Amino acid sequence: MKSQEKIFSRKSAPERSARMVETIYGCKWSLTVYQLLAHDINRPGEMVRNVEGLSTKVLNECLRKNVQFGILNRVSFNEVPPRVEYEVTPFGDKFIRILDQLEVLQNEISEADE
Repeated sequence: MKSQEKIFSRKSAPERSARMVETIYGCKWSLTVYQLLAHDINRPGEMVRNVEGLSTKVLNECLRKNVQFGILNRVSFNEVPPRVEYEVTPFGDKFIRILDQLEVLQNEISEADE
C-alpha cells in the first residue's frame, strides 16, 4: 500500500498581528483613543479632558504602544509651548477596520446567544 503524500502543513495564527490585537484590546483605552481621533480630538491634553477616568500617564502609555505598532503617528510641532498631535496612519486605518469587523462579529455572537 502506497502512503499518500501530504499536501497541507499545520497552519498557525499570525504571531505579530495576533499579539498586536491582543495588546490593543488589552489596553482598555485604545478603542476610546480611536474614537477621539475620529472626532478630531488629537492632542493628549484634550483627550484627557474629554474622557472621564483617563489619566495622562495611562494615555501616554497607550499612545506609545499604538505608535510602536504603527497604528498612530506622533506629530511634534516646533513651537513654544511644545505641541504634540496624533493621527491614524494608513496602516492604522486598515487595523481599525479589522477591529470594527471583530466588534460586528461579537455582536452577531451575542445576538445568537440570546
